[in-house]
Amino acid sequence: MIKPIELVIFDCDGVLVDSERIAARVQVALGAELGWPLTEEEVIDRFIGRSSASIREQITARLGQGTAAVWWERFEQLHREAVDSGLSPVEGLPEALDSITLPTCVASSGSHEKMRHTLGRTGLYERFAGRIYSATEVSRGKPAPDLFLHAAQRMGVAPAACVVVEDSRPGVQAARAAGMRAFGYVGGLTRAERLEGPGTIIFHDMRKLPSLIAEQ
Repeated sequence: MIKPIELVIFDCDGVLVDSERIAARVQVALGAELGWPLTEEEVIDRFIGRSSASIREQITARLGQGTAAVWWERFEQLHREAVDSGLSPVEGLPEALDSITLPTCVASSGSHEKMRHTLGRTGLYERFAGRIYSATEVSRGKPAPDLFLHAAQRMGVAPAACVVVEDSRPGVQAARAAGMRAFGYVGGLTRAERLEGPGTIIFHDMRKLPSLIAEQ
């Protein structure tokens, strides 16, 4: 028997805030500048949804530790500047949150500092304050289940009673590995076929999320 939903776990980048487009654009530019030419599709495949530690490991393996350090310093600077110049909530997200009556939390590959910045700039931080979890708190980032299991444990909810809202392949893989149902949002950069799989509902319009959750 399927457990009723007791907790909705949101990813942050690309689900709450429309920041993945910024990140992908910056990563493509830095790759061209620092010696690892990447297309947007390659950035999505390699970086989107993964922790900063995982991304830095990939850059280090390709270009060496020194260049990786420069890359990441430049990325954080350029990303912050772009966020400050214009970051919005994902379209339809505020309305969806207003209609969801179940407990919610955030579990993101980003750091707490990054989430304070992006959620703060979009007026969403206070909606989740005290219920925000980062991959920096666990040993393994997505696609491992550790972060989602950590969030469920901290919220006092069994994994089988959780649903995860994600926009990346590592994210939906992590939800499945945690024994949680997933909603794969494809209104951003990631194509539907990259998110499809068992226990995963694909949707395009964030405004439809409350009704999709109610149907579970």
